[in-house]
Amino acid sequence: MSIAEQAKRIYELRLKAELEAKHRDQFVAIEPVSESFFLGDQFIDAAMAAKNAYPDRKSFVIRVGHEAAFHIGGFAS
Repeated sequence: MSIAEQAKRIYELRLKAELEAKHRDQFVAIEPVSESFFLGDQFIDAAMAAKNAYPDRKSFVIRVGHEAAFHIGGFAS
């Protein structure tokens, strides 16, 4: 299972309900080995908190309450 898949699974099973109730629109970096998570108002804040805590591990960042961390492009009718 990829890092992204592991992190998304942890988010869905363990974190989603609480984070979406209290931290919607923030970013959460999840380090899947430890299952630790780090919140930030900006993507870089969450990502750097995870990197500082686990410099030799990869984390995955999710925007709380959204399907993607970023939306690129526009909407065509």
